[in-house]
Amino acid sequence: MLPLSFLVELFCGFLDLLFKIILVMKIISAEFLTGAVSCKQYPATLFPELAFVGRSNVGKSSLINSLLNRKKLVKTSQTPGKTQEINFFNINNDFIFADLPGYGFAKVPPSVQKRWKKMIEDYLLRRETLLAVIFIIDLRRNPSPLDLDLQCWLEACGVEYLLVGTKLDKLSQSEAKKQVNKLNVAYFNKGEDKLLAYSSKSSRGRKELWSKIATRIDAHKKKGVS
Repeated sequence: MLPLSFLVELFCGFLDLLFKIILVMKIISAEFLTGAVSCKQYPATLFPELAFVGRSNVGKSSLINSLLNRKKLVKTSQTPGKTQEINFFNINNDFIFADLPGYGFAKVPPSVQKRWKKMIEDYLLRRETLLAVIFIIDLRRNPSPLDLDLQCWLEACGVEYLLVGTKLDKLSQSEAKKQVNKLNVAYFNKGEDKLLAYSSKSSRGRKELWSKIATRIDAHKKKGVS
């Protein structure tokens, strides 16, 4: 039989995690900090950080706005490739969201694409406060070579990521289930249930994504205390 003190500690830990998940979902404040194109311009903060990355026109800005329950915090554009720097946002004065430039937009000159690639790689490898990458794909589309290359790069460099498929609302329930299974196989070989489907329009998947984010923030804070 387990000691009572252990059970009490376990129960308190569960309540603490549950509280943090609920608290993070309640966005008290969300403010733009700065834009950066090099390490020297990153905000000087020790807050844990989540980065959002994906192809141009994948719905990255809409997803961030949906997560934060804000309509215009992150500017959305009908012109892919509009974001040309890393934009940092202070959330609840507790953690940071970093919005990275979209990749794969053909109309951007090769020299600019090369500069973006270096900027993104430098950030992902050097940002010490980075907890994980929210890797965003279009749920309706098959994986592109660029998407698979990014996944391989993240895994090879040991960068933790969460794969999120946007535009769930554009598929029927049966279509979404079929596509999620298909993409899980494509990205994870064995078809394990790792892809999180999300709709910025209806906020389906919002609680699930916040739960994953809050768990990582909580673990980071506990690690810092120990």
